[in-house]
Amino acid sequence: MTYSSLFTQLAPDALSMKLYSTTAKEVERALQNPSGNLDSLLALLSPAAMAYIELMAQQAVQLTRQRFGANIGLFLPLYLSNLCANECDYCGFSMSNKVKRKTLTRDELAAEMAIIKQRGFDSILLVSGEHETKVGMEYFESVLPLVSKAFNYVAMEVQPLETEQYQRLGKLGVDAVMVYQETYRAHTYAQHHTRGKKQDFIYRLDTPDRVAKAGIDKIGLGVLLGLDDWRLDALLMGFHLDYLENTYWRSRYSISLPRLRPCTGGITPKVELTDAGLVQMICAFRLFNPQLEISLSTRELPSLRDNLLPLGITHMSAGSSTQPGGYMAPDSQLDQFEISDNRPVEQVVEQMKRRGINPVWKDWEMGWVNS
Repeated sequence: MTYSSLFTQLAPDALSMKLYSTTAKEVERALQNPSGNLDSLLALLSPAAMAYIELMAQQAVQLTRQRFGANIGLFLPLYLSNLCANECDYCGFSMSNKVKRKTLTRDELAAEMAIIKQRGFDSILLVSGEHETKVGMEYFESVLPLVSKAFNYVAMEVQPLETEQYQRLGKLGVDAVMVYQETYRAHTYAQHHTRGKKQDFIYRLDTPDRVAKAGIDKIGLGVLLGLDDWRLDALLMGFHLDYLENTYWRSRYSISLPRLRPCTGGITPKVELTDAGLVQMICAFRLFNPQLEISLSTRELPSLRDNLLPLGITHMSAGSSTQPGGYMAPDSQLDQFEISDNRPVEQVVEQMKRRGINPVWKDWEMGWVNS
């Protein structure tokens, strides 16, 4: 069994009606019993919960401190390639976009890694457009030995793969795999994915099952907020997370909550997510799952990122580039999307410390297992 067999039994339209008919009393009831309760998550994501954001934030801060202390892990994305065989109208890498294409050579990868290491990072997220012939397993297996030797924590965000392929990546040092569904609304998904293997909604939906069966330590979920109603997409992601945690309890889980950002050939949001809505979502997931890791990207403005830090964030990027070779030689023609927080790492770290947050550059090393 995989998640798709359960997902097809859900009634998204009925869940949407329930979201928008939630009462204040139901929100108050949810605040008393939020952990692991999908009904409570629904109530906390509802419009009615907007009036309770302050109380939700207070509880979220307390739960985050209890589980994670005042620590936030720092990571940096390293873009391997912007080649892509998919047509996705919200992404700068989309195959029809007239942008320069580039795939890092081993020497270029080494130069990028040297810069990232100089900045103090020891946790890295490898990102690539989805092009299995030119940027597939053969390429990954050629570069991962270099990356895993340089960094103690390696995550990947690439095209969906088979279980056996994830097992091979795990043996080469991959600790985490991020695979974002983009939207859990199948009809909306079809509208935005019009060419390539990414058109297969169900195959992508079942990817976390394959990652978990391969024994990967951490699995990341996410939706691109703005493609559809963010409240419903977030709730459906909560159902997916609940299934995975109960089925594959040996793996850890994280979520990312990126808002749709401008890019070459991009689109405008169908449903706009306000700053207050983003705060509500972060707090709702923290109350629903106190041990959940929540990642914050540089898509958000500096002032908002700084204010979001205590509310449930456990990992964040800083000084990011969204293009292959972008740390060594920035070129805006290669970007996947526009970044809103362009501050250098030092400024981000300074703001974290001012708010009593401890930036964590390294919290894992293989040698510690046998020490």
